[in-house]
Amino acid sequence: MTELLFNICNITILIVWAAILFFPRTNLSKRLIDFPWIPLVISFFYIYFIIVSGGLAGADFSTLEGIVSLFNKATPESAAAGWLHYLAFDYWVATWIIRHSQINDIKHIFIVVPLLFTFMLGPVGILIYSLVYFGNKKLKRAN
Repeated sequence: MTELLFNICNITILIVWAAILFFPRTNLSKRLIDFPWIPLVISFFYIYFIIVSGGLAGADFSTLEGIVSLFNKATPESAAAGWLHYLAFDYWVATWIIRHSQINDIKHIFIVVPLLFTFMLGPVGILIYSLVYFGNKKLKRAN
């Protein structure tokens, strides 16, 4: 069951990412971008995997050693929960980047690279988008 649910989430998020990346102005993509439907759905699977893995009682998030301990005790369910955590938040950030770029009249072609990096390396994507945003802002002021 874990593998099946994990695969459903993974395949679905890839399809949704493709939609918002390559067709951001379609009605479906606009609905997916305007409200965090996907992270909301992923949240239910995330909660399921957390519960099935035994929960987080006794987890120590305050030290690096505590975090390492969580990874060392990983089960397929807790690993799936961790991955879904990344999927939900990286996707949410991507939708924010798209909305923010549209409000600031940044052409979609300029945010494709930041979106790809957000998908693969979340914080790096935010950094690259910030550079695109501030560069675009500087160019507009210069003109």
